[in-house]
Amino acid sequence: MVTQSRMVVPLRPADRVEITCLVDNYADRLEADTEIAKRHPYSRDGEMLPGPVAEHGFSALIKVFGDGEEHTVLFDTGVSETAAVHNMRALEVDTDRIEQIVISHGHVDHTGGLLAVLKEIKKKPIAVVLHPDGLRKRWVLFPNGQRARLSTIDEETLANHGAQVVKTVSPYLMGNDLILATGEIRRQTDFEKGFPLSYAESDGKLEPDFETRDDQAVVVHIKGKGLVIVSGCGHAGIVNTVLYSKEITGEGNVLGVMGGFHLTGKLFEPFIDRTVGMIKDLKPRHIVPCHCTGWRAIQTFARDMSEEYIHNVVGTTYAFEK
Repeated sequence: MVTQSRMVVPLRPADRVEITCLVDNYADRLEADTEIAKRHPYSRDGEMLPGPVAEHGFSALIKVFGDGEEHTVLFDTGVSETAAVHNMRALEVDTDRIEQIVISHGHVDHTGGLLAVLKEIKKKPIAVVLHPDGLRKRWVLFPNGQRARLSTIDEETLANHGAQVVKTVSPYLMGNDLILATGEIRRQTDFEKGFPLSYAESDGKLEPDFETRDDQAVVVHIKGKGLVIVSGCGHAGIVNTVLYSKEITGEGNVLGVMGGFHLTGKLFEPFIDRTVGMIKDLKPRHIVPCHCTGWRAIQTFARDMSEEYIHNVVGTTYAFEK
């Protein structure tokens, strides 16, 4: 199924959203709680609990509450076959409460754990929501001539694992209209250029795939507070992602922005200061950079947005409420 629309989306305001970081690049069992962020407990009844593991990937469990309802969506599944499943067990996630899975884009650090996660979910079929380009066969070509084929997912294999694939380029409502996948994000800035190393196979040949058109985010609107926006890698640009989320929901306030902002590496570090400055101007109350944001960019957010910044580690649950 492929859908397309440009109208303002009737996203229902929610009372509360809890976002648990299931997979990220960083682990720290001793990181302190904050008012918004609750870390995975170190022990229970005198016994040390198994801790979540980190890897170069991203996954978040999103629970939204509104008008007596509760809905759960899984956003991305990490890079390996083991981390997301291990962390779900360590964090005691009830996988059968997951109603839908959203894939931010088709890169392996967000899809690598998908089949393993599907095996954990007993209630089938389960919708897997992605952009049609999320199924493309992709390569990364490096300036030094090296190349790497990225492992991909295909529709037939997903179906065999109990997935009902929903392909959409447009905003897609879930959880009785309390959760929104943005679909393809409109590019508005002049410096957020996607992923210049990316190529995709087409008729047996490689063609540039720099824009990564399948990149999307998940959005929840908290009553009276504004939008909570979760990005996978932010190949569309995290500024573009926030601007587009405001545009399609008609909501001007931003409560929180978290996820991967893809500002790591020589190609992207020149845009750190401009990105941080523009995000600061958008006035989110909380900023939680994860995954591919990169150490230098994270430090810049921590310095320039010290009141809004929260340090992420895998296993943290963030609670935003009205």
